Amino acid sequence: MTDPGPVHSGSPARPIRILLCDDHAVVRAGLLALLSSAPGIEVVGEAGGGEEAVVLAARLRPDVVLMDLQLGPGMDGIEATRRIVADAGGGTGAGTGPGGGPYVLVLTTYDTDADITRAIDAGATGYLLKAERPEELFSAIRAAAEGRTALSPPVAGRVMARMRGSVRPALTDRERDILGQLARGLGNREIARALFISEATVKTHLGRIYDKLGVDTRSGAVAVAKEQRLLP
Repeated sequence: MTDPGPVHSGSPARPIRILLCDDHAVVRAGLLALLSSAPGIEVVGEAGGGEEAVVLAARLRPDVVLMDLQLGPGMDGIEATRRIVADAGGGTGAGTGPGGGPYVLVLTTYDTDADITRAIDAGATGYLLKAERPEELFSAIRAAAEGRTALSPPVAGRVMARMRGSVRPALTDRERDILGQLARGLGNREIARALFISEATVKTHLGRIYDKLGVDTRSGAVAVAKEQRLLP
């Protein structure tokens, strides 16, 4: 998914300058050959590790760094991204990152929630999977060079799911009270006695709680309530 961003007319005055960072020489060679076929894109450097990428990014001032995450021994792609983005030097490219350095576009085979979250937190502008088609890669590079977000569809789906999950369900005071009793391990009859309501009312509230939390068991409700800090 690529953020459409502002519409620009005309072609860029010069190519988008790319720095490749991948610890596999064969992968770098393949990317170099692929990007060489794309109009308006120029590879200005290659790095086989995180430390080298940081040094080259500071020296070459590319517009976009294509960054793998797993780089073997030494600095990984997350830390390299963090340092490149934090670089306060002046950039010469079509787009420079929030710290004055290049934009970083992650290009990896890993799409776990942890990897995505760490990369975004480190300042990556985009997150692309190596399984994407060449046209998607070219589009993501152009978007990244302008500071626009570029995400592979599976990554975008995970990000949206996490955003939806971060919204806490709106529970009533009574529902919170019942959740608190559930967390104590009480049964419906005991909850009814503790809150001075009928068992039927407890069952009604439990049904609503389950729907709001997206669960279908008492233990699931308690687990989600603890995770999202919903307990009174």
